[in-house]
Amino acid sequence: MKVAAVSDLEYYDVAVIGGGPAGTTAATVLAKRGRKVVLLEKDVFPKFKIGESLLPHSMRAFEMLDVRHELEKHAFPKYGGEIATSDGQRGVKFFFQNGINLKYKSAFQVERAWFDKMLMENAQKAGVEIRQPCSVEKFTVESDGVTLAVGEGRTIRAGYVIDCSGRNAVMGQQFDLKKKYDHLQKFSVYAHYKNVQRDEGRDATLTRLIRGKKHWFWMIPIDEERTSVGLVMDIADFKAAKKSPEQTLDDALAEGSLMRERMGKAERVTPVHAVGDYSYRNTRFAGSRWLLAGDAAGFIDPIFSTGVFLAIHSGEKAALAVDGSMRRPWSRALRFWAYARDLNSLMDRYLRFVSAWYTKEFVDVFTAPDPPFQIPAAVNSVLAGNIHAGWSVWWRLQLFYITLKVQKRFPLLPRFEEG
Repeated sequence: MKVAAVSDLEYYDVAVIGGGPAGTTAATVLAKRGRKVVLLEKDVFPKFKIGESLLPHSMRAFEMLDVRHELEKHAFPKYGGEIATSDGQRGVKFFFQNGINLKYKSAFQVERAWFDKMLMENAQKAGVEIRQPCSVEKFTVESDGVTLAVGEGRTIRAGYVIDCSGRNAVMGQQFDLKKKYDHLQKFSVYAHYKNVQRDEGRDATLTRLIRGKKHWFWMIPIDEERTSVGLVMDIADFKAAKKSPEQTLDDALAEGSLMRERMGKAERVTPVHAVGDYSYRNTRFAGSRWLLAGDAAGFIDPIFSTGVFLAIHSGEKAALAVDGSMRRPWSRALRFWAYARDLNSLMDRYLRFVSAWYTKEFVDVFTAPDPPFQIPAAVNSVLAGNIHAGWSVWWRLQLFYITLKVQKRFPLLPRFEEG
């Protein structure tokens, strides 16, 4: 990819920090609206990442970005998911076509190295100036814009900044905004494998979530041969075991009968990667001349594949807030406030759902035979990223949460002891 030279001082309408899905989405939206945009990425793409499972609601954004055709040509289809217990005694498959009020009935599984590079190249085609590697060392916010130091005495000046720089958010760090979720102190180890057992037909496209007693796995088919496999556990348990990430993953895969069956002929084709301390939210998403989006705003948990969905959604909304502020400067404070309020509300919604996942009652209720009131269909809608599902989904979700609370004390449904 062509890398532009940097002069001592250059001016842009908007500087976007970070070249992941949030950053490329924000930059592309602004460039399509005629703004002069520079995107600053500290690494050189492509690079290995997880977060390979996309949600149906993002299809609208992919159409707006003009990349859906690329996904259809190169990505692996996804029609739903599966939640099962590690001993194979309980399980349920759900398909997006059965969700309530869903416009899009399918999505894609992607290799992130390819996906992120594709989005960056698409941003460049839209007129975004891409600079990589280019790290933002510090910044200064003034009344009329932001000055960013990008190394070797070089400076960039922009009217606005959208920080999409991930978990080590440039602005989040400088303003000391990060706040951890105390109840979600987790540790993940993961790798790509070949020859992982898959079901036939559309079932082969499902994202599988497998619950064990003290951990859970994801299994995401990213193409015809490779599958992303990850383990999530409490960080305290990982530290207490005193094992390497590789040994931790291998031992966990050997514990449950379901994972032993599915991984019996599997061959690992990447190194094992590990990450911990990744659940957090920044206490502010907006300043006078800046916004946070994607993982720079916060990250909840890898369960349910909400990371990329929230990144794309917040990247688009941040871009629209900035563009609207440039058109009507008097509206900036209100637009930025509304952006932060809406993103906080959306993250609260998924935080509640993620927190429910880590209870024993989740499996009791979600995998129960013949559940009433179409509760799984409402949950399905949330898992598809349908953030405007309406009353028909809302009241069923409230009933779902109430049932979880009651199930904790009184077994309305058969309880299951996880293996």
